[in-house]
Amino acid sequence: MSTQRPDISFIFNITDKVLWNVFKKNEIGDVLLPFVVLRRLDCILKDKNENIRTAYENFKGKVADDKLAPILKKAAGGLNFYNTSRHTFDSLKESTKTIDIDFHNYINGFNPIVIEILENFQFEKIIARLQKNKLLYEMVKAMCDVDLSLDKYDNQNMGYVFEELIRISNEQSNETAGEHFTPRDVIELMYKVVFSTEKEELSQPGIIRTIYDPTLGTGGMVNLAKNYIVDELFVTGPKPTIFTYGQEINEQSYAIAKAEALISGGDVDNIKHGNTLTNDRFPDKKFHYQFANPPYGVTWAKDYDFVNNESTNPAGRFYAGLPAKSDGQLLFLQHMISKMEASGGKIAVVTNGSPLFSGSAGGGESDIRKFILESDLLDCIISLPKDMFYNTGIGTYIWFLDNNKPVHRRGKVQLINASDVEDKRTGKIGFATPNKRSLGNKRNEILEHHIDAVVDMYTHFEESEYSKIFDNEFFGYYSVPVERPTLEKNGEFKKDKKGELVADSKKRSTERIPLSDDIRTYFTENILPHVDHAWPDANKIKIGYEINFSKYFYNYVPLRASADIKEEILNLEFGKNGEKGISDLIKELFV
Repeated sequence: MSTQRPDISFIFNITDKVLWNVFKKNEIGDVLLPFVVLRRLDCILKDKNENIRTAYENFKGKVADDKLAPILKKAAGGLNFYNTSRHTFDSLKESTKTIDIDFHNYINGFNPIVIEILENFQFEKIIARLQKNKLLYEMVKAMCDVDLSLDKYDNQNMGYVFEELIRISNEQSNETAGEHFTPRDVIELMYKVVFSTEKEELSQPGIIRTIYDPTLGTGGMVNLAKNYIVDELFVTGPKPTIFTYGQEINEQSYAIAKAEALISGGDVDNIKHGNTLTNDRFPDKKFHYQFANPPYGVTWAKDYDFVNNESTNPAGRFYAGLPAKSDGQLLFLQHMISKMEASGGKIAVVTNGSPLFSGSAGGGESDIRKFILESDLLDCIISLPKDMFYNTGIGTYIWFLDNNKPVHRRGKVQLINASDVEDKRTGKIGFATPNKRSLGNKRNEILEHHIDAVVDMYTHFEESEYSKIFDNEFFGYYSVPVERPTLEKNGEFKKDKKGELVADSKKRSTERIPLSDDIRTYFTENILPHVDHAWPDANKIKIGYEINFSKYFYNYVPLRASADIKEEILNLEFGKNGEKGISDLIKELFV
C-alpha cells in the first residue's frame, strides 16, 4: 500500500482566496466537496464533450428519453455520466455577467444520476449563498486552476482527496467519535485478513462474488476490497467478477460514494441511501464478504420502536437481543450476520471495546455474544493500537466472522493482540509506527510489514505472545445468585413455614462460574469453605458471554525488591561543586 499522498494544497488555496470570512470553518467541506466532484467530471469529459453534444443535437426529440440516454453514454465513451449543455468550467469563466444563468444551465445539462448526487449535497443552497455573496464566479474561476484529470489524480488518489476534505470538515465540526471514516491502513488489514485464505476459492473459473457495507460512508471499504482482489490478488490470469453494494444514511457521504462509483465505473445502482436499521434497502440480498465500521457510542433511541418490533420476530435481524439504546454497534453486527451468504460468508467489522464486554448475563449485549459464539460464527478478533482514526484516539478492535470455518478453526476463537506501537529508539516491537505528522487524532499508522505479521499470525493459527486461541465455551459463564440465610436476634437462622432457610436479601451476591465447570462442584469447593450455609438460587441462574481481551494478554510484572530500589538510589550521584548531593542526603536517612 502506497503511503504517498496526492497534492491537496488547492483546498487551502480556495479556502483562503474565495471562501474565507463568508463560510465558517465547518462549512468549507460542504462547499468544496460538490465542486470537486463537478470539476472531476468536467476534467474527465473534456475530450468527450463535442461527441456528446453532437449526439444530443442529432437525436434529441427524435428518440424517446429512455433510448437517448444509452446513445449519449456511448458518445461519452461508455461513461455513466455526460453533460449536454454547451458549457464547461472553462467556458463558464468567460463571462462574469451571465455566470448565474450559465452555471445553472451547466448543472441542468447533466444526466439524472449526477443531478441526484448534487441534490444530496444540497447544492442549490450552496450556490444560493455563493450568488448572494457574489462568489460563484470566483469559485468557478478558482476551480478552473485545479487539474483533476485522470492523468493527474487516478481513482485511488481522488479517493484520498475526498478523504482529506471530509477529515478537515469533520475536524472543524467537532464530529463525535462514532462519525468518522476508516483510514486505508486499517481497511487494508481487514481485507488482507479476510482474503488471506480465499485465493483458491476465488480462482475458480467464472466465480462471482459480492461485497457489502451497511454503513458505507464514502465507499472506501468496498472499493478498496474489490480493487485488492482484482488488481493485487490476481495480477495475472482470469479474475473473479466482483459486485459491490452499500447503504449510507448521511446524504453527503452517500453523494460522495455515488460520485466515486460513477467516476470509476462502479456499481452505481447498488449504492443506496437510507437508515440501514429501519429501512434495509437490500432486504432479500445475501453477501459473500462484508466490511463495516459502524458508529461508536451513537444512540439508536429514535429507531427503537421499529428495531424492538423486529426483534420479536424469530426470522428478524435482531432476534438475538437488543443492546443499550446508547450504542447500536451490535445491532449493525446482527444485521450483517443476517446478510451472510449461506454457502459461505465472511465479515470484518470495526468496533470499540464496548461490544466485547458491556452488559450483564441475560442482557441484550451478552445474549448477542452468546448467539454469535454458540453459532460458531466468531473466527478472530484483532486489537488495534490507539490513535488509529482521524476523529478518535480510543482503542478499537476488528471482529472477523465466518459461517463456514475450516475444520481446524471450528469451535474456536483466535485473539490477536496487535495494540503495541513500535518504538525504534528502544527497539520495542509493535504493529504500527508513529506518523511523521499527525492527521487529526490519527497519530499511528499500520505499514505493510505490520499487516504481513498479523496476517501471518492469523493464517498460522498458533498460540504465541500475541496470539491466543480459545474454545468458544471459554467466554461463557454462569451468573449464579448466592443466597445466605437471615440471622435472627437469638443467633439462629430464620426459617419459613416449610422449615427452609429464609434468604437475607442484604447478603445476596452473584458468583461467576465458567461454563466448563459443574455448578454444584464449584459451589462446594470454592464457595462453601468461605461462606457457611450459602446456597445457589437455581431459578435465577443466567448464562452470560464476555470477551475480556486485555485480561487474556495481561503479563504480571512483579514489584521490584525494596533493597534493589535502595541500592539504585544510593548509587545515584547528584552533588555538584562540593555541595551535598541527593545520594548523600539519602545515605544519611538510610544508613
